[in-house]
Amino acid sequence: MPFPNIDPVALSFGPIMIRWYALAYLAGILFAWGYGRHLVLQTQLWGKAQPPFTPTQLIDFIFWAVLGVILGGRIGYVLFYDILLSVGLNWQSGFGAIFAGSYFLQNPIDIPQVWQGGMSFHGGLFGLVIAIWFFARHIGSNVLSAIDLLALISPFGLLFGRVANFINGELYGRVTDMPWGVIFPSGGPDPRHPSQLYEGLLEGVLLFLILRIVSHNLQGLRKPGLAAGIFGIGYGISRILVETVREPDAHIGLLSYNLTMGMILSTPIALVGVWLVWNALRNKPTTRAL
Repeated sequence: MPFPNIDPVALSFGPIMIRWYALAYLAGILFAWGYGRHLVLQTQLWGKAQPPFTPTQLIDFIFWAVLGVILGGRIGYVLFYDILLSVGLNWQSGFGAIFAGSYFLQNPIDIPQVWQGGMSFHGGLFGLVIAIWFFARHIGSNVLSAIDLLALISPFGLLFGRVANFINGELYGRVTDMPWGVIFPSGGPDPRHPSQLYEGLLEGVLLFLILRIVSHNLQGLRKPGLAAGIFGIGYGISRILVETVREPDAHIGLLSYNLTMGMILSTPIALVGVWLVWNALRNKPTTRAL
């Protein structure tokens, strides 16, 4: 099917342009805040663990969250997709070859220029976890419960972000003969998997529904770390599956054993998720008299 004619610019006022990608970030933050506020007000869900934040503290955390996503996403991109990649490809040839193979080692002034593109989800997730760890410790809250809350509200950003990727015609999949293949403007004449939408459905819709059952039907928030672990497992598996049909990054391609960078970076997230689930289930759940 042909790519829908959607202008990446949603609104424009003279020289000021508002892109769908920016609106996706904004929508993700607003929906996450609204759902997070609903969750922290449902004190019966948390048992003795107690909600990690008050509604006011949740608003305060938004600044920390945005900072963590931007810094982590950019640093992760520079490290994972440039410097460490150059190290892996050129380590036998010495530092000179590593330096020559890394754009950002040669142009460090470009590192903070995020408006030129280049963000890593895995780096952004790590930055977000670091931000919520510091914030929870700062206010004296349970860190695992805070990460549980973060896991419950994150699918909104994942869904809206992937839809924005689709609108931009970027991060598309490999060539396919499936009837729902899409001919992307920059993807050549052949139809390709709309891998952005696959990720949005798996990491956004399906993962949200699973976590909703865990939090509201299985009393999962009374076991700190359980929801975060399930998120890690769900995201890791979803991303690895989609990577099998997603077009590899042009400047990286397929790595050893036909692995992609996304697969390699998602595997530790899934493994940490397994550990969090195991740790949560072996501890006695917290209860609370209602």
